[in-house]
Amino acid sequence: MTPEELKIRQITNQHLLRDADKLTAVRDLCGIQAQFLSHALHSLRIRCTDYNEATVSDALVKNWTLRGTVHIFSEDDLPFFLHCENGQTYRSHDWTLPSFWNQRPDWELTPRRQQEFSELILDSLRSGALTREELKDICRTKGMSEAEEAAMFHPWGGGIRQLCERGWMHCLVQEEKAYCLTPEFDPIATDTAKLALARRYFTHMGPATIHDAMYFFRATASQVKNWLKQLPVSAVECQNRTYYYIETETIYPQDTPRCLFLAGFDQLMLAYEKKESLYLPPEHLRKIFNLAGIVMPAVLLNGNVVGRWKKKNRTLTIELFLPLSDGEKTLIKDSAAALWGDAIQNITLS
Repeated sequence: MTPEELKIRQITNQHLLRDADKLTAVRDLCGIQAQFLSHALHSLRIRCTDYNEATVSDALVKNWTLRGTVHIFSEDDLPFFLHCENGQTYRSHDWTLPSFWNQRPDWELTPRRQQEFSELILDSLRSGALTREELKDICRTKGMSEAEEAAMFHPWGGGIRQLCERGWMHCLVQEEKAYCLTPEFDPIATDTAKLALARRYFTHMGPATIHDAMYFFRATASQVKNWLKQLPVSAVECQNRTYYYIETETIYPQDTPRCLFLAGFDQLMLAYEKKESLYLPPEHLRKIFNLAGIVMPAVLLNGNVVGRWKKKNRTLTIELFLPLSDGEKTLIKDSAAALWGDAIQNITLS
């Protein structure tokens, strides 16, 4: 299989050439990374047949999942992303168990105090969703100290994250940080959940290498190889690498899309080991994956990353990484106009 054929399969399987409804797209992509909600919503917009700003959050939740990062995903998929230590910590208030958080030297919540404030937060949410600041105020009125607040509301998650990961609550799918109670679900075994996600990965993000899957799931080579043994994968060689995929009845087009405006943290960038990307030349890697851990919105032209974009108010700014012909620049501008319409008035290429 040639690199171009691989790209066409990957792009199509990721619903960039074959649109899907919203819930199908988030399911097939194993959720969408959402530190910046606007990026996640753009990922959906360029993939979905039913994208609607007013209803986009319906049936979706936001929580910490793959790679320890925040994703949006279908509420129905809660058991696949919240393993709750094989169900042992599901809706548990046993805060004596050792964790990443209570082993930190700056952790100031005793198990008793963590239980008290956790129960207070959950009781408060029974009346409806609350913002992060509203929850802080409620805890302060019950005597939470500054040090305890720093632990419960740690910027990386802290006690709030633990409540989310134990299936008690989750983030609302909106820009402002706010939380609501999570509906009850039946936990499933961690190995079962991970194998199900691996099946989705090799079906909807394949063909992919073992390194790609290790990168996407933050897994070991032995874990990925174990999944492959249990899945009905086919293998193909390209440029001295072995790619694995689960065959479907999809009919693939002959050509890559002329121009795509990928979101920041787009799955087309995150699903494959960035240093082995078919789309991103090594000399441009740090212009998309910067050293601060941000994945910039990329402009894909004929299957290759040629620049990055930023939309502010009604101006679209595109930074090109290499010289392009006038025809290629016109194609980029026309594609932007078709995507955003009247939402942009000015397009600048530099």
